[in-house]
Amino acid sequence: MAGWSSTFQQRITTPEEAVRSIQPGQRCFLTGNCSVPQKVMKALVDYAPNLHDVEIVQVLTVGNADYVKPGMEKYLRVNTLFISDNVRLAVNEGRADFTPMFLSEIPKAFKTVLPVDVALIQVSPPDDHGYCSYGVEVGVTKAAAQAASIVIAEVNQQMPRTLGDSFIHVSKITHAIPVDYKLPEMPMGSTSEIAVQIAQHIAALIPDGATLQTGIGAIPDAVLNQLNGHKDLGIHTELFADGVIDLVERGVINGERKSIHQGKIVAGFMLGTQRLYSFADDNPIIELHPTEYVNDPFVIAQNDRMVAINSAIEVDLTGQVCADSIGPRLYSGVGGQVDFIYGASRSTGGLPIIALPSSALLKGQNTSKIVPLLKHGAGVVTTRNHVRFIVTEYGVADLYGKNIRQRARALINVAHPEFREELERQAKELKYL
Repeated sequence: MAGWSSTFQQRITTPEEAVRSIQPGQRCFLTGNCSVPQKVMKALVDYAPNLHDVEIVQVLTVGNADYVKPGMEKYLRVNTLFISDNVRLAVNEGRADFTPMFLSEIPKAFKTVLPVDVALIQVSPPDDHGYCSYGVEVGVTKAAAQAASIVIAEVNQQMPRTLGDSFIHVSKITHAIPVDYKLPEMPMGSTSEIAVQIAQHIAALIPDGATLQTGIGAIPDAVLNQLNGHKDLGIHTELFADGVIDLVERGVINGERKSIHQGKIVAGFMLGTQRLYSFADDNPIIELHPTEYVNDPFVIAQNDRMVAINSAIEVDLTGQVCADSIGPRLYSGVGGQVDFIYGASRSTGGLPIIALPSSALLKGQNTSKIVPLLKHGAGVVTTRNHVRFIVTEYGVADLYGKNIRQRARALINVAHPEFREELERQAKELKYL
C-alpha cells in the first residue's frame, strides 16, 4: 500500500463529524458552480445552530442553497463575490453580503484581505500517486484550499479527473468524505431567433485561428453553432460548456494556432451536462487552471486573435456597459468580463465584444437595452474607455477610437428600430449629437 493511502484512510470521516471542526467566527470558502459539496453543506446547515459569526465566502454556486435561507444568517452569513440565482434574494434583502471583485484577483484575496480558515471542496478520487483533481471547478478553489488551515473535501466517484494545474494531494485534505452522486447539470441555452442573429454578426467578425472566450447561455451557444465553417480555433476562457464538444469533434476547435498552450482548451471551470463531464474526464486536450492565471489580462493578451464575448444588461450612448445590476438592485457581478475585455483589447488582432439583445420585456413592456443614460444606481462594469465592439441583432457598433458623437450614432444604429427616434432626440438633448 502506498504511503499516502494509509494517511487518506485515516482522514476519512462523515460529513457530520467534519463540520464539527468549524468554529464560531471563522471564514469558510465554499467551492462553486456544479462542484458544491452537497452532503457537507447539508450537515453544515443542520449543525449551524451551534455556530455564530461564520462567514461563507463563495463565487457562483449552482443548486440548492439552504445555507442562505431566512434565519440562517444568525449562524452562517454568506459573502458572495458573484451573485448567483440562489443567493440573489438574500443579498437584496440584506441577509447576505456581496463583495465586488475581478475574478482574476479573487485567489490573491484569499491570502490577503479575505484569509480563509476552512475550505469546503469536492474532488475526484486520488490517483496512484495520491493526487485528487478539483474536477469541474479549479478557478478559485485551488487558491482557497491552499490558503485554508482546514480542508473538508467530498471525494466523489463521479467527479471527472480534469488535468492542468488542478490537483491537491491527499495529505493536504484534513477531512475526506467519500460520496458517489451525479453532479448537477447546466444544459445549453435555448436558441432564439435574436440570439442566432447576434451570433451571425459575431461569427462574421471572428477570423480563422482565433482563440475564444465564451461562456454559457443562448448567445455563446448560438455563436459556437455558427462556427462550423471556421478553421483552427482555440479556447482560452474562464468557463466552457457543452457547446465546444461538437466543434472539437469536427476539428474546428483544435488549438493549433494558439500562441500559448497550443492544442489545449484552457479554462478555470466548466458548467454543463454529463456529456461534458465525460468528455473532460482525463482528456489531455483540456487544462483547468486557477483564475489568477486564466483571467490575467496579460496572459490573455498573449493569445493572438483573442476574441472575448461577454454580455450586458444595458449600454449607454457613450459606451458604458452595465452588466451586474438593474439600477441599484444587485444582480450578478463583474466576473471575468473586464479581465477578458482588457486582455482581448491588448491582443494582436483581438476582438473585445459585448453582445446583447437590443430590447427586453420589462413588466410586460418592450424596453431598449441601448439607453441614453444608465439607470440611476446602475454599476459600470466595462467602462467607456475599455469598450470596443457592441453587437445586437441589428449589427455591430465599432466604438474604438470614436468620439461621443460617433459612438452615439453607431449605438443608435444597432438599437431596436422602435426606440431609435427617441434615442436620437435624447442624444441631442444631451449634446451627444
